[in-house]
Amino acid sequence: MTAPLVAEPSSPTPPTARRFKTNEERVKGLEERLAVEIADKALALRAITHKSYCNEHKDEPLEDNERLEYLGDAVVDLAIGHRLMERFPRANEGELSKLRALIVNEEGLGRIGRALGLGEVLLLGKGEELTGGRAKVSLVADALEAVIGALYVSAGMPAVMPFIDRVFAEALEGVAEGRQGKDHKSVLQETSQSLFKASPRYRVVGETGPDHEKVFEVEVSIGAEIYARSTGRSKKEAEQAAARDTLAVLSTRAAVPPDEPA
Repeated sequence: MTAPLVAEPSSPTPPTARRFKTNEERVKGLEERLAVEIADKALALRAITHKSYCNEHKDEPLEDNERLEYLGDAVVDLAIGHRLMERFPRANEGELSKLRALIVNEEGLGRIGRALGLGEVLLLGKGEELTGGRAKVSLVADALEAVIGALYVSAGMPAVMPFIDRVFAEALEGVAEGRQGKDHKSVLQETSQSLFKASPRYRVVGETGPDHEKVFEVEVSIGAEIYARSTGRSKKEAEQAAARDTLAVLSTRAAVPPDEPA
């Protein structure tokens, strides 16, 4: 049976903007979340400045974080590639590239950025703020890369590597243990077939919110039993959340095959 998984909240509370009185306070808030000091404070502020803010505040001498994001993307690839070469000394280039792609992707970077609370400190334009920009995986993932880019410019790889080791520790460990190659739905499919000789079924049972910010509720059943109802900002995300929550249920109860549906 699949190793027990710890259940996570299926619909995390969207981050809200903390009221920073000054940009200095905002940078301090960033450093507190990172547990790292960035010597160049202007660079740190740029790393969390989205282009939507610059577009709405052309009178302020601020640059957006896109150039730092570009640099940070390369730095993350280098750092993770280095660690993977150390962990897998016999893996070839193609295998290492696949492993790195399991870690360095928008979803993975966004998850780490959310865990660090980057969404709370972003400088966003009003339009982006109103459409839930602080919770957008793409924005948070980009901000994480930009922050790493700023850390690299400010202090070089000797400062970057300990940070990478700390915040990417779970992802690197997951790859090393062979867990990252499967998503929750794939794991549930294998677990369900193994335990019950049946496949899980997913059904959308609800939709809420406006078109640009819909929340979907998905139900998972195996045989006649419903195991979980979970939400997400897309059907795919809701299905993944429901599969994850079902695995958590299966890991905490005796494995008794469900009744067949009538």
